[in-house]
Amino acid sequence: MSPWRAITAFGLVSLAADMVYEGARSITGPLLGTLGASALVVGLITGAGEAAALLLRLVSGPLADRTARYWTLTIAGYGLTALCVPLLAVAPALGGAGLAVAGLLIVAERVGKAIRSPAKSALLAEAAGQVGRGRGFAVHKALDQIGAFAGPLLVAALVAAFTLPAALAALAIPGALAMALLFWLRPRFPAPDGRDTAIVSGRLPRRFYLFALAMAASTAGLVTFGLISYHASESGGLPLATVPLLYAAAMAAGAVAALLSGHLYDRWGPRVLYALPALAAAMPALAFAGSMPAIVAGTLLWGAAVGVQDSTVKALVADLVAAPRRATAYGVFAAIQGAAALGGGVLAGALYGYSITLLAVVLAVLQGVAAVLLAVTRA
Repeated sequence: MSPWRAITAFGLVSLAADMVYEGARSITGPLLGTLGASALVVGLITGAGEAAALLLRLVSGPLADRTARYWTLTIAGYGLTALCVPLLAVAPALGGAGLAVAGLLIVAERVGKAIRSPAKSALLAEAAGQVGRGRGFAVHKALDQIGAFAGPLLVAALVAAFTLPAALAALAIPGALAMALLFWLRPRFPAPDGRDTAIVSGRLPRRFYLFALAMAASTAGLVTFGLISYHASESGGLPLATVPLLYAAAMAAGAVAALLSGHLYDRWGPRVLYALPALAAAMPALAFAGSMPAIVAGTLLWGAAVGVQDSTVKALVADLVAAPRRATAYGVFAAIQGAAALGGGVLAGALYGYSITLLAVVLAVLQGVAAVLLAVTRA
């Protein structure tokens, strides 16, 4: 395949898969709430899920580089996601055990993300390097975000017309489509081989670690949508069926932000990433406000920050690390972010119940730390 065709094909796989797990994530907070979860439990489960999605890449990334089984790990990870999300439909019927089962499935779905992401990102970096990594990752992310936009819309429509369990069960359809696309793509885009053993076993660059710490501070200060949607439904009065619409709007904002930051990255370089802590610092005061217009504005800022974080940030990682170590680098990078996500999720859940004002201040301080560390990385 030509580079752009490969990037587009990977984007279509992500589009279908994102309909599955982003559709489910759009309703995670209210789902856990109906099963009896408190704000702290929502923050803990969603934070643990994000931590699993990131920390376990410390294992899957080096494994991909050592074995060159990029496709095996990619397919296994997507398969776990396609299985776990529809099974969430049974949680409300399990009575007292429903919350525990839902929590396990949410975390398990994120484990699937951990298994596939370093290998998939390494494959994508190979293609994107030939067309400009900023644009390559941005176009992939934009297609990814279309699925992240469509999934919540589908869930919203099905919740309004039927029930929440029916909406979750229906996500098995795009999951099956994602798997079919993967099996079609695999023979048309073979994984790179002939890795240099000396490079694979070497140390990652110092600048890579500085950048990872900068993004860790930003991740700790960027709350999950689970807590935002919990606040929107509990304090903002947002009806359950419309929560996915809010998430869909955030994903659309993320797609636009990814395309813009990716284009600017290829022209201006890493300094475009200063936009990430700026967006994330402005978000909490709006997303946790009492009025619905402010909550919507804050959620859009959150979506834009996530769009930059999931696209242009990956382009800089690929530029900092040699090709034979990229899956390892993505794994290590994500593990550092995972530790920050877990701490940030618990911190945000606890501070939310104590003082929203203090929560906004603490998160803004973390973004300031991220900006300083990013400046040190570029020095």
